[in-house]
Amino acid sequence: MNLFYKSILLVSDILLVNLALGLALLLRFDLRIPSQYVELYKHQWIVLVLIHLTVNMGFRLYRCLLRYITTRELLYISGATLLSSGLYMGYGLFFNQAFPRTVYLSYTIFLLLLMILSRFSYKFVNRILSKCSKSYLALKCQINGTSRHRTLLIGAGDAAAIIVKESKKEVAPFYKIVAALDDDKSKHKSSLNGVPIVGGIDQLEKYIEAYKIDTIIVALPTAGAQRIAEVLALCSQTECQLKIFSGISSAISEDGPTPHLRNVKIEDLLGRDEIVLDAKEVKAHIQNQTVLVTGGGGSIGSELCRQISALNPTRLIIFDIYENNAYDLQNELLRNGFPKAKLTVLIGSVRDKAKLEEVFSLYKPNIVFHAAAHKHVPLMEDSPSEAIKNNVFGTMNTALCARDHKVKKFILISTDKAVNPTNVMGTTKRLCELIVQSINKTTPHTDFVAVRFGNVLGSNGSVIPLFKRQLEEGGPLTVTHPDIIRYFMTIPEAVRLILQAMSFAEGGEIFVLDMGEPVKILDLALNFIKLSGLEPYTDVDIKFTGLRPGEKLYEELLMDEEGMGKTSNKKIFIGTPSPITFHELAEHLKYLHHAIESGSDLRQALHNVVPTYRISPNGCEIPHPNQEAKVS
Repeated sequence: MNLFYKSILLVSDILLVNLALGLALLLRFDLRIPSQYVELYKHQWIVLVLIHLTVNMGFRLYRCLLRYITTRELLYISGATLLSSGLYMGYGLFFNQAFPRTVYLSYTIFLLLLMILSRFSYKFVNRILSKCSKSYLALKCQINGTSRHRTLLIGAGDAAAIIVKESKKEVAPFYKIVAALDDDKSKHKSSLNGVPIVGGIDQLEKYIEAYKIDTIIVALPTAGAQRIAEVLALCSQTECQLKIFSGISSAISEDGPTPHLRNVKIEDLLGRDEIVLDAKEVKAHIQNQTVLVTGGGGSIGSELCRQISALNPTRLIIFDIYENNAYDLQNELLRNGFPKAKLTVLIGSVRDKAKLEEVFSLYKPNIVFHAAAHKHVPLMEDSPSEAIKNNVFGTMNTALCARDHKVKKFILISTDKAVNPTNVMGTTKRLCELIVQSINKTTPHTDFVAVRFGNVLGSNGSVIPLFKRQLEEGGPLTVTHPDIIRYFMTIPEAVRLILQAMSFAEGGEIFVLDMGEPVKILDLALNFIKLSGLEPYTDVDIKFTGLRPGEKLYEELLMDEEGMGKTSNKKIFIGTPSPITFHELAEHLKYLHHAIESGSDLRQALHNVVPTYRISPNGCEIPHPNQEAKVS
């Protein structure tokens, strides 16, 4: 309570204590107080006030917020009043200057009533003023042609109760909650803090029309991700604005005036249950180890660094060719409390074998996450030599350094585009997998593994940032083909699974991450527009641009011959290792190096070493020096 209100209370208590004694004397002497008691009062009123204020302070009555006063404060007021009255009576008796005992009794009753009335009257007046303000602001909204959002709650549990309660605290609630839906039939025809629960979620369209709803709030925090995705998909078919309960830990709303609410994100529509990391097992591998992340400034690399930094490594080395991303990540980690002495940021390329040797010799990493790669499919179609140099030879350089310096674990970040590839990027990543599997057979010191997964939402070059830019420019959103589908997961959950797979690594495995159900890119575009509060094809158009070079309608996570093995994590599987030897692989790389130097057709050269790479039949065949060594 601030000083102003505390001063008001002190002044009012001084007046009330004198008023209570005056009323007690008037009552006792039938409105004609003898002069001797008037004189006694004149000599004692300061003592009376001091006793009363001192006791009140002892009971902390000047610290409570009056607008939130409850029966607990009522007990404190009663206790303070009885004690101060008893002390004042004891003072009079001790100095033989007492009033009649009935005066003290009446004084106690009057003072208690006046104290309670003064405290609770503030709360009642504040409530009346609040209601008047609400009426005034609601009227003002109508005059200005605006109104509160007529809102339907999906869910009628604890989360919904919080939302209703918060909305009623507002002077002019942004959301006027008029009804709630819940699949629990026992709740139907009842109410939630005054909000009627009218039916089940399957009757959504009926009640949107009946109650003229313009906003839906989904409050189902305990429902599974799949169920929430189903409900959100149902809601997104309406023209209503859509919000979702973000959890009690969210003290301030991200997107609106009501706490605990946020806008629905594309990830919410994927229906993926949250991936739980076995932090204890993963930390046992990372703690007190020196960890190197190549491509550490990229989408996956930077998130790897964030999560690794929380696992107490001895040193974290960020290695990247692009200094801006590396610099930003360095500042972020330091800002979040990661010790400067344990963080090293190095600028360099995985193509530079000498630089890598210098890094491995100086810092002696125990674990290497190799995320450095050119990943943009259409750009690599136009620059196949750069894809081969960076992805293939860069991986070979890094893997050889890891082997020669006896690194414990080497984890390659791969892609589903490596399976039966139709583009240069995917083919080079398949070769990277073969490098890892073949070199693993040459050393007992290092466990070389690869982790393969699909697209990640929000990564550099992914579809969501593209949609955001296109929407900001007014559209249209571009989709290559109406039937194109992709596997998606969020960057943090992909990295959690990479770390978990690292803890399973024994050498030679290709770990395949469960990507859930594939998603149509067209559906993603439609939902993205709707979640932005716009209408597809009316406010924002969608344009089909045709498949890009090297792009296919769907991606695969396993090759036919790889099979599928299980791990203790139901989201991680193991593909069967390739039989290729390191000598055979080295021959392929010599062949590719010659093809680059001689200016040969690199797509055909890639097909010769990775026959599962499908290119157009008009390519010029380049004879392979060792045809029997071909691998898939």
